[in-house]
Amino acid sequence: MNEDIQRILFTKEQIAEGVQAAAAWADRLYEGKKPLAISVLRGSVMFFCDLVRAMKTDVQLDFMMVSSYENSTERSGMPKIIMDLSTSVRDRDVLLVEDIVDSGYTLQRMRKLITERGAKSFTSVVLFDKPVRRQVDIKADYSCFHVEDKFIVGYGLDYAQKYRNLPYVGVLKPEIYNE
Repeated sequence: MNEDIQRILFTKEQIAEGVQAAAAWADRLYEGKKPLAISVLRGSVMFFCDLVRAMKTDVQLDFMMVSSYENSTERSGMPKIIMDLSTSVRDRDVLLVEDIVDSGYTLQRMRKLITERGAKSFTSVVLFDKPVRRQVDIKADYSCFHVEDKFIVGYGLDYAQKYRNLPYVGVLKPEIYNE
């Protein structure tokens, strides 16, 4: 275990089970369709890759980069689109893949943006839901895991661009981000 991790919340095996369940859910939802799966970079990239590989549904892939935190543990304000899609969502079934929903602002902004761009449908799947931190009335259509109000890293989630490559998800020691 990385010395900066207080404790492991989800092992790589538990995460793999959650991803498989999410893929099966998405396959049922999109049976007979070809959705556009969008990864919200960078945090969701591990989940996104594992999810679309586990799906049996033919999907098209695209990516967006949205920033809310800017190397801190506190929100920097309204989520900013750093990198936009290269594919049109007009008349498409869109599956947005996110790493975590806490305040809900990013999911709210993405849902509004994609709907306004003319998507036929918008569905969101997230690896982690942290409802205790919710500041807007929104929730993902599918969440693999609910998490407590702790600062978590690993499997794509970071602190100051570190810890993303951990194969598990753990609670970061407070002294690391309170320095």
